[in-house]
Amino acid sequence: MSTSTFMTKGVRVAIEGCGHGTLNAIYAGVKKSCEERGWDGVDLLIIGGDFQAVRNAADLNAMAVPAKYRELGDFHEYYKGTRKAPYLTIFIAGNHEASSHLWELYYGGWVAPNIYYMGAANVLRLGPLRIMGMSGIWKGFDYRKPHHERLPFNAEDVRSFYHVREIDVRKLLQLRTQVDVGLSHDWPRAIEKHGNSQRLFKMKPDFERESYDGSLGNPAAEYVLNRLRPPYWFSAHLHCKFAAIKEFPPAQAGPNKVPESEPEPVPEPIPPPEVTFNPDEIDLDVDDGDDYPVVTAKAAATTGSGPETQQTSEPTATTAPETGPAAATAEIGTDDTETLRAQLPEAFARRAVTTTTHPRTVPGQPVPETITNTTTRFLALDKCLPGRKFLQVMEIPPYEAGQAAPQSPSPSKPESKSKSRSRSRSRSRSPSHRLRLQYDPEWLSILRAFHPLITIGDRTATVPQDEGEAAYEPLIAEHRAWVDEHIVDAGRLEVPENFETTAPPHRPEVDREITQDLPREWTNPQTSTFCELLGVKNLWDASEEERKGHYHGIHRCLPHSSIANKNVTFTSYHVL
Repeated sequence: MSTSTFMTKGVRVAIEGCGHGTLNAIYAGVKKSCEERGWDGVDLLIIGGDFQAVRNAADLNAMAVPAKYRELGDFHEYYKGTRKAPYLTIFIAGNHEASSHLWELYYGGWVAPNIYYMGAANVLRLGPLRIMGMSGIWKGFDYRKPHHERLPFNAEDVRSFYHVREIDVRKLLQLRTQVDVGLSHDWPRAIEKHGNSQRLFKMKPDFERESYDGSLGNPAAEYVLNRLRPPYWFSAHLHCKFAAIKEFPPAQAGPNKVPESEPEPVPEPIPPPEVTFNPDEIDLDVDDGDDYPVVTAKAAATTGSGPETQQTSEPTATTAPETGPAAATAEIGTDDTETLRAQLPEAFARRAVTTTTHPRTVPGQPVPETITNTTTRFLALDKCLPGRKFLQVMEIPPYEAGQAAPQSPSPSKPESKSKSRSRSRSRSRSPSHRLRLQYDPEWLSILRAFHPLITIGDRTATVPQDEGEAAYEPLIAEHRAWVDEHIVDAGRLEVPENFETTAPPHRPEVDREITQDLPREWTNPQTSTFCELLGVKNLWDASEEERKGHYHGIHRCLPHSSIANKNVTFTSYHVL
C-alpha cells in the first residue's frame, strides 16, 4: 500500500468477533479475505473478546466456562513460539478468558509475540489511528467494587474478574480528545435502537424484551460511547452480526449542559418469544446468569450501590387494612398530634430539616468541544465458526484526515514547530515498514493521576468516590507535564516488544489437557516495565514468600465448595 493510499484510505484492519481459542482459524479467515480483496495482508487484527489466552491446562481452572466445555485451544502454540501471529493482533477481554493470565497485565501487554492485550481499559495508537478498548461485561452488582480478585480465584472471582469496574470507566471518561475506534465486548446499551432492530429480534427473539426493559447491552459502554463518539465502534459477545449508525448532536460547552434524551413512545406489551435452539451449538454463556442475590431497591439505598445495581422494586400492590398500634396511630388527627407535641419538652420540638440536592448528571457529560465527531458506525460480529459472520476487513481512515498519528494537545505546554515538523516526517513512513503500537500521552497522564486510587486483591477495600471531571482535570494536566518530559520528549512512546513467558507453556507430548492444579500468580516483567515507565508502584508484584502465605491463607479460609472448579483441590502450588 502506497503512502498516499495509507493517508487517504487509512489503515487496513480486520475485525473478528469472539475468539474462543481459535487463532489458527481466525488467521486463516483473515488471509482468505485479504486474497479476495487483492491485499497482501492487514495492518491490524482486532479480536473483540473471549480470546482465551490459555497457556496450559491449569489456566482452564480460572476460566468461566463449564468444565465439560473447556479446551486448550491453540493459543499455547503462539505463547511458546511454535507459531507466530502473521498480523499484529490486539484484543480486549470478554467473559470467557484465562483470567489467571490476564490478571498479570492490568495495564495491557503482549500475551505472545505480535499479540497484545489491551488490559482493563486502554488507549493505544497505531499509525494515524487512536484506538480505545474496554474489557469485560456489565454486571451492576460488581460495577462499583475494586479489583479485589487475586489468585487462587474462588468461584465468584472467576466471574467477577471480567465484570466492568467503574474506576476503569471513570478513567476513560476523562479523555478530552477524539479517538478513532472504540472497542467493547458486550454492546453499548440501546445501540440496537440505531440499527435494524426488528431484523435483530427475528434472529434473537429474547433481545426484544431486553431492549424493551433496557437490559440489553452495557451501560458503561454507553457512557463511554456517548463521551468519546469514535467514528467506529466494534463489539462481539452476542454471537450475531449487527450494524448500526448512531448520530450525536454537536458537543456542548459549559459544565451544566447535559444532553436531554428524547421521550420514547411506549411500546405495546411484548409477548414471550418463541425460543428456538440449535442442537449443534455449544452455549458457553450458560454460566453468565445472575447467580448473585438480586438487590432490592431498599437494600440499594442502604448500601449506596447506585442506579446501576440490578434491582427489584418494592411491592406496591394493595394490602389488607392495618390493625394494631400502627393503625391506631394513623387514626389520630393532625390537630391532636400538634397539641400533644406542644406539651413535650423543648428537646422533642420538631426541627427544620435541610437537604442538599444535587442535579442529576450523566457520566461523561457534557462532551468537550475538542471531541467533534457526530456519527458512530457500530458493528458487532459473531464467533469463529463455519457459516457464521465473524470477520470483517476494512480500511479505517483517521478522523482527522490531515494528521497521521496526532498527538493529544498537552494542557501544560504547546508543541514546538520544529518538533511538529519532525513528527510529521516520521509519520510518512515507508509502506514497507509495518506500523507499531504506541502509547497515548493523554491516556498515560490519566493512568498516572488515577494510579493511587487503584487497589488489587483487597476484599475490604472500597473505591474512592468520583470527584468529578472538574476536580480531575488540573491533576491530569499536572501529570501530563510529567509524561511530556519523561516519556514523550524522551522518545519512549513506542510500545516495547518485550514479551516473556511467565507460566510454563503446555507441552502436548508430556502434559495432560485436564489437570486439578490451580494456576499460580506470577509477576509479569511487562507490567513491571510499564509501571517503571509511568513512575508508579507495581501493585501486581509480590515476593514468593508473600504469595505462598496468601495462597495457604486462602486454602485455610475457603470452603471446598467455593473453589472455581469443584473438582479442583489445593494440592500444590504449581502447574504441571
